[in-house]
Formats: sequence, C-alpha cells, structure tokens
Amino acid sequence: MPLSSPNKISLTEQPKVDEIRENKRKRNDENNPSPPLKRARELDDPANMTDSQRKPNFSALTTPNNGITRHSSPLSNNKPGAAKKLVIKNFKEKPKMPENFQQETWRKLCEAVEAIHKSCSIRYSLEELYQAVENMCSYKMSANLYEQLKLVCEAHVRTCLEQFKADNSDYEQFLKLLDFCWQAHCRQMIMIRSIFLFLDRTFVLQNSTILSIWDMGLDLFRANVISDKVVEVKTVDGLLRLIERERNGEAVNRQLLKSLLRMLSDLQIYKEAFEKKFLEATDRLYAAEGQQLMQERDVPEYLHHVDKRLNEETERLLHYLDQSTKKPLIACVEKQLIDQHLPQILNKGLDNMLQENRIGDLMLLYQLFTRVNHGQKDLCSMFAVYIKKAGRMIVINNENDPDKDKEMVQKLLDFKDKIDNIIDVCFGKSEKFVNAMKESFENFINQRQNKPAELIAKYVDSKLKAGNKEATEEELEHLLDKIMVLFRFIHGKDVFEAFYKKDLAKRLLMSKSASVDAEKSMLSKLKQECGAAFTSKLEGMFKDMDLSKDLSLALKPYMQNLDVAGLIDLTVNILTMGYWPTYTPMEVHLPPEMIRYQEIFKKFYLGKHSGRKLQWQPSLGHCVLKAQFPSANKELQVSLFQSLCLLLFNTGNVLTYEEILTATAIEESELKRTLQSLACGKPTLRVLSKKPKGRDIEDGDKFYFNEEFKHPLFRIRINQVQMKETPEENTSTTERVFHDRQYQVDAAIVRIMKTRKTLSHNLLISELFNQLKFPVKPTDLKKRIESLIDRDYMERDKDNPNNYHYVA
Repeated sequence: MPLSSPNKISLTEQPKVDEIRENKRKRNDENNPSPPLKRARELDDPANMTDSQRKPNFSALTTPNNGITRHSSPLSNNKPGAAKKLVIKNFKEKPKMPENFQQETWRKLCEAVEAIHKSCSIRYSLEELYQAVENMCSYKMSANLYEQLKLVCEAHVRTCLEQFKADNSDYEQFLKLLDFCWQAHCRQMIMIRSIFLFLDRTFVLQNSTILSIWDMGLDLFRANVISDKVVEVKTVDGLLRLIERERNGEAVNRQLLKSLLRMLSDLQIYKEAFEKKFLEATDRLYAAEGQQLMQERDVPEYLHHVDKRLNEETERLLHYLDQSTKKPLIACVEKQLIDQHLPQILNKGLDNMLQENRIGDLMLLYQLFTRVNHGQKDLCSMFAVYIKKAGRMIVINNENDPDKDKEMVQKLLDFKDKIDNIIDVCFGKSEKFVNAMKESFENFINQRQNKPAELIAKYVDSKLKAGNKEATEEELEHLLDKIMVLFRFIHGKDVFEAFYKKDLAKRLLMSKSASVDAEKSMLSKLKQECGAAFTSKLEGMFKDMDLSKDLSLALKPYMQNLDVAGLIDLTVNILTMGYWPTYTPMEVHLPPEMIRYQEIFKKFYLGKHSGRKLQWQPSLGHCVLKAQFPSANKELQVSLFQSLCLLLFNTGNVLTYEEILTATAIEESELKRTLQSLACGKPTLRVLSKKPKGRDIEDGDKFYFNEEFKHPLFRIRINQVQMKETPEENTSTTERVFHDRQYQVDAAIVRIMKTRKTLSHNLLISELFNQLKFPVKPTDLKKRIESLIDRDYMERDKDNPNNYHYVA
C-alpha cells in the first residue's frame, strides 16, 4: 500500500557519511523522477542490493523504480566495525490515481464475469484480473466492487429462472435441467471467486454481516430459483416420485438424486422443503404396505420383507439422502412395519417358529423387535407364555398315561436344551429371557404336584444303573448337570429325596450301580444345591456299604475257624435304620443251611458290637444258584425269594402254587411276582414252566422244572424283578413323604406361634407358605392347626375364633 507516513531506520554513523549520502540522493532524484503510483518497501543492506531485486507492486502499472534510491557510501570500505546509517523518507508528492481507473478496471472485471456466465473465453489473464481486484481494494473500492459483482450475478441467475417456468417436460427431464443449471452455477461461482479472491479474503472477512462470494452465489440461487414456488414444488415432487419408483423396484438415476438433494442441503432448505414431505410420503407408503402384507404373508416372510426394507432405506442414506434424515426415516419404517404390528406378529407366528425351532427367523425377529420400544418386553412375555403352554403339554397331558410319564423327563430335558439354544443363539443370551425361562419352567413343572419330582428321581436311577451303556462318563456327568437344572425348578424336593433314596438303596444292595464316581458326583451336586442336611442320610448309606465290606473281610477268617467255610459264600450288608428307607419286616421259611449261617453271623457281629439289634430283610437279599440242566450247567443270579422257590424243586419236579406258598411263607403278592419272573418272563429266562399257560399267576397253577431251558451265557441274571418298583412300594413311598410333611408343618406352626405368641389365621397361613419348601394346600394346613389345638400346643381366642394364642 502507498506510504502515508515517514518510516525511518537510523543507525549510528559519523555525521560526514550522512551529508555525502544526502547529496548523492538529490542528484539521483533529478535524473530519475518518481512515478505517481509507487509503494515503499523495506530495503536490504545497500552494499548487497542489486537492480534485479527491485520489483513493481502492480503488474498493470510499470515504473522504472519506486522512488527510493540506494547509494553506495564512499566510506563503505572504511576500517572494520564502522557504523552505518540508512534513512527512508516519504515521496515528495502524493501518488495520483490514473483517470477513469475504477471504470476501466470494473469494465474488464465485468466483461470477465459475463464471459464466465456465458461459458466463453476470457480476454484477460487471470493474474491481470486478480491484480485489478487487488488494486481496487487497495484504493478502498471494495464495497462498491462487491455490490457491482452481486448485481451482475443476480441478473444472470434471474435469467436462469425463466427456462424453468417455461419448461413443460416431464419431471425427470425437469430435474436433469435443474441439475445442469445448478452444476453450471457452482462452476461459475468457483471461477468468479478465484478472480475476486482478494476481495473475499480482505473486505468480506473484515465485515461479518456480508456473505462470502460463494455464500452470496448460494443465496442468489436460493432466492431467485429454488424459492420460486413452481420450481420448488416441481423439484420436490420430482424427487419424491423418483424415490417412490426406486422403492417399487425400478432402477433410477441415483447420481441425479444425490446431486439435487445435496443442492437442497447446501441451500439450507433440505429440511423445510424436502425432508418433511419425504417422511410423510414414507409414512403413508409403509403404513399401507404393513397392513396389506401382514394379512397376506406368514410371519417369517413378513419379517424378511421388513429387514429388506430397512436395508434399502439404509442404502439410500448412504447413496443420496442427507445423514440428518437417518434417525426419523429409520424410526418411521420401524414404527409402521414393526411397532404397529407387534401383537399380530407375536400371536400369528411366534409359537410356530418356536415349535419348529426356526433359529434364523427367531434371530431376525429378536433383532427387529429390539429396534422398537417395548419390543423385547412383549417378545419376552409371549416367549414365557409359549414355554408354559408347551411345558404343560409335557407334564399335565401325560397324567393318565403311565407310558408317556416314563418319557416326561427326557422330553423336559430336550425341551430345556431347545429353549436354551434359542436364548443363546437367537436372543443374545439376554438376562430377561433367561429369567423368563426359569420362571416359566418353575411354573409349569409344579402344576402337577410331586409326580415330576418322582419321575426325575427315577430317571436318574435309570442313568446310574449298571448296564446303561448309552453314555460315556463325561456325557453322564453332563447329563447329571442338566438333570440338576430341572431339579432346581421342582418344589417337592422331599419327594425326589424319598424316591432317590429308595432307588439308590437298591443300586447299592444289588450291586447295580454303574459307577461309584458317578453316584458320589450326583451326591455332591445335591449337597451343593440343597445343603448337607439334605444328603446326610444318603452319605450314611455309602458309609454303611464301606463298613459292610470291611466286615465281610473280617468274617471270612471267623468262618474258617468254625470249619464252615466253602459251603456258602456269605456276604452281609449292615444297614443303619435311620439312613435307609423303611422296609416292612417279612418272615419267610429259609433252608436250614441259611439259618445256620445267619446265626453264625449274628454271633460274630454282636461279639463286636454288643447291645445292637439285628433285623434281617429277606426282600433285599440275592443269591447265585448253581443249576444243572440237561443241556448244560448254569449259574443263576436270583433274588432270595426266587432262590427259595427254585430250591423246592430239588425234591420234586412239579409243585402247585399253594405248596410253594406254604413252603416259603412268602407274602402272596410278592410270591406271585416272583413266580411270574421265573415262569412267565422272556422264553430264554423261563427256568420254570407253568400250567395253564398265561401271564398271570392264579391259585391252583402248577409249576414244573423246565428241562428244556437253554441260554448262551453261563451266568444268567433273573433277579430283575427286585429292581422293579411295585405299585405298593410307590404308594408307600409317597405316603411316607406326606407323613413326614405333617411333622414339618407341625414344627413350622409351633415355631411361628412361639415367636409371635398371638396371630390371626390368615397371617399364620401366609407365614407357613413362606417357610415351607414343599407345595401344600390351605385345607391341609387347617387340619394341622386343628390337630395342634387338640394337643394343647395352641388355642383359639375366646372373643375372635380367627385368632390363635400360643400355649407355653
């Protein structure tokens, strides 16, 4: 810029040097007069400056020098360290502007702008035009220059509007024309801005209220083209129709959509002009589509269609829609295709998908329902309803079919595996669904009291029994873990304990346990689940078996000393009555040899443990008999009752039912079961034959020694009847559980009343339900309360019969 005030650079030097320099400068000024337009610049060391380093400031106005002359001092080669001084002064005359400078400069610039608008070549170089803008700005003509440029651009933009109003072509051609005009306008404004860049970076930056040249171009296009109602309506409607065509499966020009939507965004009218109408059209489209497809298609097909639509809309966001539209657009699709149809989807298709184990469809269902409010909650609720319904079909519908009852536990395990897999794979291991599954299983499995607990115990027995070759040890361990999961759901754990203890006793006494490690592993799981009190008796049973083995080892030397060894190999198990199930004592007629060995053992045992009482249980005994058949000699593994019957045939080949009954004194029902196992079982296991033939044993039946008996094995197991549960045994076990429950109820009532002293009937019943761990009916509790009143443990209030008082 021109210098308007003196700038002085002074260094200390001798006065004589100043005088010499001043004289030389005057002479130089007379030979080279200063031009009117020059800008002072900073000078380097006079000794090093060359003429080639002097450059003019304006390319349009050339002058030989800038009015500041550099002279070499005659003292420059004085002794080293001499001081130097440089003085810079203002021009003697103020620089003058050339005549018609503003008009001529603007004429050139306006001609260039019009050439750009017409896409013609520019006569002047861009450097010259840029310099012209800079010169005008230097002479404080920026505001006028900006306004003139704005008027020229506005006039051009207005001429563009006319072609759109007169255009009667279809909407797609209209959009292409608009896009062509917009692209041209953007290119023109970029070119114009490059010429007027100095104006943009000085005058515009210093005035916050003035738009930049680029923003001015956008504002002009918005105000004069797009804001026109005809153009705006045709543009937005055309865009919506193109998008609708694409949604209907047609291929459209996505680049055109992208360009025009970006135009609306750049012009800052995207939301008000386009987005609102676009979302309304989307809402109408998917509302109608959701209603129609929900009725026409099945649920899995509908879900895949919804997923496809969501992917399509996401793809549109990536290709041409503004990202600000993403949230409302996706929310609109989710609302109309998912949220509005939640109950229909769940009621129409969930049960079938769960029943058929359609993993892929269930996974998609969960993903879609996670997108909407209450989707997961509603899905979880219906999932729980399905589990309860399907579970009741397994537990309750088999109530009158004993054969189906045998399959109940396996079906429950399979059902649990299926549900677990669905939760893990399809529902992302969601804690809500896991809890819903647990609550549902607990609900339906206890709809049928006591029976599931009994059947679970019997299922465990079948898996731990010897001869079960279905699984390896690792698989058996995994199966026991799954059984424990079902065990946690049942309320009547005392029923499970009773039947498990009964079956465990048979496995231990008959040596039918498949693996001691598996037995102890199951015991450990029960102990961890229910506590030491639950398994103390079961652990006592194992302890008795270990002690009995030690006792048998000590018995052999004792028998040898009595000189009776070798005739019968006797093994005795000593059972503590408090640990083992209760067995009804049964007196039978034993052979003299067996009676003798019983007495010997009794004397031996009481000699070691005086004061104890022994009670023999023949129903649990088993023997190995040596049998001679015409075909071959065999060893028969039989129960004690079977052996008593077979030994009778050493004295005769034919015996009647009554004769066997008298000789053995076995209880009739037990004898019939025993004879049935010997004479009516599998043909290869019929040691006896019966007349008349038949499955049932009747009075008067005759039994013969089967001389035609044949079997490929040497040792034959016939005592399977001992392992089978009789109806009487089942009833006895169940009654014993109920009897034990009465004591627990009585103890709980007394415990509560002793603490509270006085309590109303309803509060007492409520407290009992909280404390008791097994299912019980209010009527049963009322009976126990009456029993305790009769036994003077508590009494009714005289004024209010619904209140009870504890009697100390």
